[in-house]
Formats: sequence, C-alpha cells, structure tokens
Amino acid sequence: MTTFPPAQDLIVRNASLPDGRRAQDILILAGTIKAIGPALDAPEATPVLDAKGDLVAPPFVDAHFHMDSALSYGLPRINASGTLLEGIALWGELKPELTHQAIVDRALAYCDWAIGRGLLAIRSHVDICDPRLLAVDALLEVREKVAPWLTLQLVAFPQDGFLRAQGSRERLIAALDRGVDVVGGIPHFERTMAQGAESVRALCEIAAERGLRVDMHCDESDDPMSRHVETLAAETTRLGLEGRVTGSHLTSMHSMDSYYVSKLIALMAEAELGVIANPLINITLQGRHDGYPKRRGMTRVPELLAAGLTVAFGHDCVMDPWYGLGSADMLEVAAMGLHVAQMTGQSAMAECFAAVTTAPAKLMGLDDYGLMPGCRGDLVLLQAGDPVEALRLRATRLAVVRGGRIIARTPAATATLDLGDGDRPTLNPVSWRGGERPGF
Repeated sequence: MTTFPPAQDLIVRNASLPDGRRAQDILILAGTIKAIGPALDAPEATPVLDAKGDLVAPPFVDAHFHMDSALSYGLPRINASGTLLEGIALWGELKPELTHQAIVDRALAYCDWAIGRGLLAIRSHVDICDPRLLAVDALLEVREKVAPWLTLQLVAFPQDGFLRAQGSRERLIAALDRGVDVVGGIPHFERTMAQGAESVRALCEIAAERGLRVDMHCDESDDPMSRHVETLAAETTRLGLEGRVTGSHLTSMHSMDSYYVSKLIALMAEAELGVIANPLINITLQGRHDGYPKRRGMTRVPELLAAGLTVAFGHDCVMDPWYGLGSADMLEVAAMGLHVAQMTGQSAMAECFAAVTTAPAKLMGLDDYGLMPGCRGDLVLLQAGDPVEALRLRATRLAVVRGGRIIARTPAATATLDLGDGDRPTLNPVSWRGGERPGF
C-alpha cells in the first residue's frame, strides 16, 4: 500500500441519506465533515463527488472478525464436518505452521477487499494462546500499516480457553502491554461451567483495572443451559463497566426457555451490554447435532433490539477453518441477518443496515464516526436510493471516501437488454424506485 495523508476537501452533491433526507450536500474540509444540507457553498476548486441521488452512508463497520485466520482456508486441511469444534481443532493444527509474514500478507489482502467494499473499521479478535504471540505482533503491524485507510481494533482472544490453556493469563497481559485494545474471552470453551464463569470474572477485572473494553465470545453453542452471558452482565454491573462490554454470538439464547430469556434480557439491558450476532457463520455452524426441525442458531435479535440493547452484525470469518466463503461484504452479512431473524418490515430492515454501520461503530467506541458535522469525512456512495434497497441489491460501492479523499471506486452495475425486438437502453435492470418501468 502507498502511504498518503488521508485528509482532503470534498463536496458531495445531491446525496440521499440513510435517515430519508434527499438532495443533500456534504461538505468535508481538511478531512472533517463541516456541514450537511441542501445546496451548500464550498470553497473554490473543492473536488466534487456527484451522488446523483444515490445513497451516501457512513462506512461499513465489522465489530467481530478473526483477521489472523482470514484467507487460510484449506490450510492444513479443510473442515470436513463443518463444525465449530473441528474448526477450533484445525486452527490448533495450523498455528505451529504460521509465520509472521504469512499472517501480515493475508491480513493486508483482506483489508484491501474491505476498503473496496466500503468497510473502513474492523474489530478483530487475535489468538493469544500461541506462546510466540506471533499473530499479535503481525496484526499490530497490520494495524499501523492500514491506519490511513482503515481503523483496526484488536481483541486479546484466548482461543484455547483463559483457564484451560496454561499460560493464557500471562500471554493475554503481554498482548495488552504490546498495545492490543480490548479484552476477550471464550467461557463456554473452558472445561466446566464454573470455570467459564470464573474466566468471565477474571477477564472483566483485568479490563476494569486497565480501563479497557470487553468483547467476549459467549455461549456460542446450542446448549440451552449455557449461562455465561448472565455472568458477563453481572460482572459488568459489579465493576462499573456499563456500556463498555459486548457479548458476541450468544447463540444459546436461541435454544433457551423464553421465561428465562425474559429475565436475562432485562439483566443485559441493566448492564447496557452490547451484542454482536454473526449470522453467516452461526447459521452454518449451529444446529449440527439436530435432526429436523433444525435450529437457526442465531441469538434473539428482534427481542434484544426491543429491549433497547445495541445489536450489531459481524462477519466473523472469511475463508478460514470455520467458513470457506465470504468477501468482506457487510451487506451480505446484514442480508443474512435480516432473513434469519425474520426482520422483513421496513423499520426492521433499516435496523439491519444500522447493524453493520452505526451500531458496531458505537460498540467499538468510534467517536468520530457518522454523517454529522464534526465527524471524520468517511463515507460510502452506494448504487441504491435507501438502506433497504442497498440490502436488496447488495449495492455497488460507487465510491469510498476516507477523510475526504476518494480511496476506491467501482463502476455502476448496468446491463444492456437485447430481447430481439429492437434496441433497448443501458440501465440498471434491478433498481426500482417507483414510477415508470425504466426503458419500457
């Protein structure tokens, strides 16, 4: 990647915004949004990006990813069963063969994919159970290299268990000392339910002592009796970490008794717990022991949103031991979440768009994120009229802007129809915003 100063002046003309406003201009000066409104004045010679009525949104955000394993699919072998546990075992086989440069190269390639798709902030868990802390050092290097284009936040993640894997406490502390941003955990992978709860308490205490956020893999199973998010909520309240703690996955909630869930969600709301669901991965990994009907394997997104919790969708994996697909496309993630959670009302679909933009930005603490004066001039121009259409079309990212500078462009999706009865115009054949059918 070529280094350049990201801040620049830019005026975006005739934009549609996610909140429904139309024909809006966005003025960015020295990389910061200065004004939003119709027909804004701009300094002479300010570069212009004409949105032509299409949707301008803040960039996509992925608050749950594993960049250290990304693009390693097939190494050293393919996950034959497709299960979570085989994926963990396979990653254990691969770890001794990893090199610093291989992790860096794959991570940089993935960041290029992300930037091209308007994904400009990622929270990545990084495995700290390798005594070499190889992945930690590699992703710290990547974080620095991509900083002009993409915000990379790292989570110290004890993949093999904080208590289960010998030396995990020391390695986790060392990773935090080297500059890793967030404390992670995986209590359901400890040997017993009691040890899982103990790991939650210990990890939250480390975060509280250091003033750090927490993002914990929690209850990622089909076990209706898994109770670690309950402990996470209680420890959050005990330690005064409200609003700084996230529970990721929470798939066991799909199988829990609804009476218990009514109590649990209230506890989570009291703790201001954030939630990240990972629909692409958990719809694939969960329910593997079921006959029919099969459980969907995703947490209770509509109910959590109704209780006022901040809920985001994460990509989790791309071409790694757990998942052989993916392309850094957060619209694909949101579309899967929409279908699995049966969120097909207009307002619900808008919430799914927020689950890959504003909601994960809040969970990551990105204070300079958003489409309002004072925020950094980061945005994505989508070939769609509104968030719902963007989801329906997996809309082309016509332009990606970082600090006022256009850093990626993609040509508009068009087609020329040839139906054998005369010439037809070139058009976007799937866009439909009412009125006359275009070209007919």
